Amino acid sequence: MAPLIALVCTTALLLALGAAGVRPLRSWPSALRGGLAAMFTLTGVSHFVGMREEMISMVPPALPAPDLLVTVTGVLELAGAAGLLWARTSPWAAAGLGALLVVMFPANAYAITAQVNTGLTDDLPVRTAMQAVFLAAVLAVLVHHLRGGRRTAPAAPRAGDGTEPAGAGHRRAV
Repeated sequence: MAPLIALVCTTALLLALGAAGVRPLRSWPSALRGGLAAMFTLTGVSHFVGMREEMISMVPPALPAPDLLVTVTGVLELAGAAGLLWARTSPWAAAGLGALLVVMFPANAYAITAQVNTGLTDDLPVRTAMQAVFLAAVLAVLVHHLRGGRRTAPAAPRAGDGTEPAGAGHRRAV
C-alpha cells in the first residue's frame, strides 16, 4: 500500500505546488511523473534495503537466480524513476517501467497464491488493482508524450468570426 500512497500523495503535492505558482509543476503530466518517480524510488530502494529477503522469496521457483533478478529489477526501477524526472527521457522511462510492471506481476501473483509471507498486501484483487493504477499512470505519461505533449488551449479568436471581444476588430471612422 505504501507505493500507492507515495504515488497519490506526491502527485497531489506537486499539483498543489503547481497551482500555487511553481511553473514547472503546472501540468498534470509533470506532477504525475514526479509522483511515479517517488513511487518507483521507494519500490526500487526496497529491493536492496528493508524488504530484500521478502522480494527474493516472491520470485517463482521456476526462475533462476532470484537474488540477481531482484537486484536487476531494483536497478531498473531506480533508473526508471530517474528517467521520469527529465522530460526528454520520461516517455522511454514510462514505457520501460510499464513493461517492468507487466513482467513482474506474476511474482506478485505467485507470492499471494503460494502464501509467501512478504508483509505486503496478501489479497490478489487488491494487489491487481494497485498494479493497474501504476500501469495506468505510466501509460498516461507515455500517451501524453506520444500525442505531442500538447495542452489543449482554446483557439485564438479570429476577426469576423463573432468570437472577438466587443469592439475588437472594428475601426472607428474619423
